[in-house]
Amino acid sequence: MQQNRLENKVILVTGASRGIGRAVAIAAGSQGAEVILTGRTTGALEEVDDQIHALGGKSVIVELDQTDLPAIPRLASAIASRWQRLDGFVANAGQLGQLSPITHSDEDVFDRTIQVNLTSIFHMIKAFDGLLRASEAGRAVLVSSGAAVGHRPFWGAYAISKAGMEAMGRSWAAESEQTNMKINILDPGGTRTAMRAAAYPGEKPESVPSPDEIAPAFIELLSPECAYHGERLLAREMLGL
Repeated sequence: MQQNRLENKVILVTGASRGIGRAVAIAAGSQGAEVILTGRTTGALEEVDDQIHALGGKSVIVELDQTDLPAIPRLASAIASRWQRLDGFVANAGQLGQLSPITHSDEDVFDRTIQVNLTSIFHMIKAFDGLLRASEAGRAVLVSSGAAVGHRPFWGAYAISKAGMEAMGRSWAAESEQTNMKINILDPGGTRTAMRAAAYPGEKPESVPSPDEIAPAFIELLSPECAYHGERLLAREMLGL
């Protein structure tokens, strides 16, 4: 992969403490970006921060629960004060919720899953849009799933939230045609993460790509050279996996 594709770019990655978010954050840092790492667990974020710095990169830790909606505009204000812009936004944080018939879903779990996977992203889009417009090449990657399309019995709030996020992303992209922004939806496909293991407990982990193998697709969509806009992309197809 070409080096320093994100030189001096400010990239925010949600859910950066583990899995795909961790791999994308480290890859972005290794490509020259200053990475804003958000997640609920400071200790895990510190490990990612250490790894980025060990590679010669830069990163900043922000402890953030996606359900803490008032914290999102405060974060946007802090970014505006420090950098005056945001060059990239990766909406990766999410939760699986409960795999069960919709009529058997726990109301609190359902509500939290929708809030984490969909409502919080609306608040981030609203808070970060101006910062992305202030960039010479603002990029946004909304992380989706195959569960967002077709018929997925028992996937309940997760499938619903991802389908809603995709519709929101398409609207945001269409509303941003006359800007320098490129906004895309990325489906990583089956990836070796804790969430995947919880959803498919009988699957052999080595049968699906690791987050590190998927990360280059994100770098492509975050780069200033990215030509995609308003598209739903499959990471495996982009990378030939």
